[in-house]
Amino acid sequence: MKRILIAEDEAPIREFEAINLRRVGYEVIEAGSGEEALNIYDNDVLGFDIALLDVMMPGMDGFSVCKELRKRSDKIGIIMLTAKSQEMDKISGLMIGADDYITKPFSPTELLARVDSLYRRVGLHTEKAPEFVNEIRLGEFVLNLRRRTLTKNNRNIELTQVEFQMIEYFFSNPDTALSRNDILLKVWGDGYFGEEKIVDVNIRRLRMKIEEDPSNPKYLVTVWGMGYKWNTAF
Repeated sequence: MKRILIAEDEAPIREFEAINLRRVGYEVIEAGSGEEALNIYDNDVLGFDIALLDVMMPGMDGFSVCKELRKRSDKIGIIMLTAKSQEMDKISGLMIGADDYITKPFSPTELLARVDSLYRRVGLHTEKAPEFVNEIRLGEFVLNLRRRTLTKNNRNIELTQVEFQMIEYFFSNPDTALSRNDILLKVWGDGYFGEEKIVDVNIRRLRMKIEEDPSNPKYLVTVWGMGYKWNTAF
């Protein structure tokens, strides 16, 4: 069963989201606050595939819930809902661990497309890697495709499912410039409704995890006018 946790303090909006998601087969658990959402998550025995979090909730807001969920799991998919169009709200959510964002108001079509897209990516962690490919080694990094882990000098680096897919794409194409659109199509799919800047924010987040100096990266480098590449030549 595809399970999704909704945290939204405005009942009509929460009901709109729940009705549309249930209509296409999701099991939806509703929370009217951030505190209630975390309590539900902590006491649930089946687990959730996705959390849909409103940013502007009284008390514990969506950003705080996102941070707490990420502490508990790097597997759950997280989508932030915001009524604001300001770039900082979107970037802030992505930098603290969200996988995607939707700006209100949104249509049922957009909601379902974004949730379905993220569900497909989250579901990849249960799939087995091909028998003939167990891991990719690039210098001090080892990407284990079966366990879906990344280590650097034998130290584990925690990645969300989106981050793992991005790293897998780079490791499969080392020293090759990949455009933002290439990455967007590979990781988010051709049905993605969002913007290319989600790639840039996830690159920033990855650099903070893998680089000694994220502001001066040597592994995940920018190819000006093109996109990014994984650099193996030092």
